[in-house]
Amino acid sequence: MYHSRILVIALGLLVLALLIGCAGAQGPAGPQGPAGPQGPAGPAGPAGPAGKDAPAAAAATVTAAYVGADKCTACHKEIANAYAKSGHAFKLNKVVDGKPPTMPFTKIEKLPEGYTWNDISYVIGGYAWKYRFMDKKGFIITDKPGATISDTNYLNQWNFANPAAGKDAGWSKYNSGAKDLKYNCGNCHTTGYKPTGSQDNLAGIVGTWSETGIKCEACHGPASLHVANPYGADLKVERDAELCGKCHIRGDVTKIDAKSGPFIDHHEQYEEFYQSKHLSLKCVDCHNPHVGVVQLRQAKQPTTRTLCENCHFKQARDQSATHLGVKVQCIDCHMPRMIASSASVDAAKFTGDIRVHIFAIDPDATAQFTADGKFALSQVALDWACKSCHGAGKATPKTDAELKSRAKNYHASK
Repeated sequence: MYHSRILVIALGLLVLALLIGCAGAQGPAGPQGPAGPQGPAGPAGPAGPAGKDAPAAAAATVTAAYVGADKCTACHKEIANAYAKSGHAFKLNKVVDGKPPTMPFTKIEKLPEGYTWNDISYVIGGYAWKYRFMDKKGFIITDKPGATISDTNYLNQWNFANPAAGKDAGWSKYNSGAKDLKYNCGNCHTTGYKPTGSQDNLAGIVGTWSETGIKCEACHGPASLHVANPYGADLKVERDAELCGKCHIRGDVTKIDAKSGPFIDHHEQYEEFYQSKHLSLKCVDCHNPHVGVVQLRQAKQPTTRTLCENCHFKQARDQSATHLGVKVQCIDCHMPRMIASSASVDAAKFTGDIRVHIFAIDPDATAQFTADGKFALSQVALDWACKSCHGAGKATPKTDAELKSRAKNYHASK
């Protein structure tokens, strides 16, 4: 019995060995079956280093928000302290707790007849030139409170003195008697402006904003991404004149709009600049965008980064000895005060309150404006270039013929 079992096992092993030895080569793999269900997600790995495109990728997926000038001041104190004295920051000023806003160099003290500070929501302007007011509903004040009959002679704009025109400070009219005059100037007077809604839910205000006045983010853009990652998210600012031109413009850039008086209407520096050869320059080539002309003048410092004679050295050298003797400057003739920003101006004296940015003088032109009075010429005419000093009633009056003769070849080598 035992030996028979041994024999059966041996025969089985022999058969198995024969089968293995006779097996052929392995055949080709069959077709891949369908994919099975996805397994559970594994744990997140550690964050890798940010690549060079990381800030751009983040900006593409995260919308930047306005954070306010105080956030910028925390790191950029020197620039912020200088800018805090410039006029851009005070284009619009909120009245808080019935107290007038404060600003450098000028005081806001006057109120239109019938109003107290508790009746005012915002002051428009107030830095150096003029200011107006908005009532508690956000409408620009143009009439006495509760007036039932419009007073078209109501005095509602305060102008600071203009010594160049011989004008003292005083009241003037601005749309006097107009009903419910809305404030729609936020696009150029505030930061983070949106044309929808009404700031503070005031019916007279068109649009909303993040800050009053032209603050850091008005030019540099919303800064939340930069604040969160200063080295990874730069705030790039466009340095071309077109950036300034977004606000320093009144209409068609190829025309310079006139204002009754006659003067050039205010905030047209880009239209003026567009007419000149200086268009190849940038505004910031001459102007420090963080420091205003008024504050530099107050500090008795040069009001521009560069001087006319740095480029126009031949013209600066070749000019009248008489003019040099009485310290006539290039800007007195080439950038006369042709613009009326306030009512403290005098057309008879050819003196406005802001200098023009046209520069070139046409020695054959004796009238500055078109016949219909709607537009100014693209060059400075001799009346504005010369008659603030050589006009009627001045110490050395000149006729048009005399001015033409003297102006032609004025800068020719002597």
